[in-house]
Amino acid sequence: MAFRIEYYSLPNGREQESVMSNFAKHKEQLLKDPAFRKEYDALEGEHQALRAIIDARFETGLTQKQLAERSGLKQSNISRIETGRSIPNVRTLTHLAKGFGKKLHIEFR
Repeated sequence: MAFRIEYYSLPNGREQESVMSNFAKHKEQLLKDPAFRKEYDALEGEHQALRAIIDARFETGLTQKQLAERSGLKQSNISRIETGRSIPNVRTLTHLAKGFGKKLHIEFR
């Protein structure tokens, strides 16, 4: 998963790293802990699914409400999925794919 570093200018003209950069630094520190790394790596599939859903929604330019209408899901369910508070099952992923105008493809590597 790639994190980007964004900058914004302070009134005095200096640049300050954004919250995303601070998160990336914090995550890098946490991943040095073997127990944390093990748990983080165990969630890789969920992270990939979540990232694919968010990326597809932004690529299609759909709002959560529009995706809900097209997929037959509730907007609140899509929100919970995108924030990581809910893990979608295969049926839900199939509905989301339909909403994106795509087909679900699952692959083992």
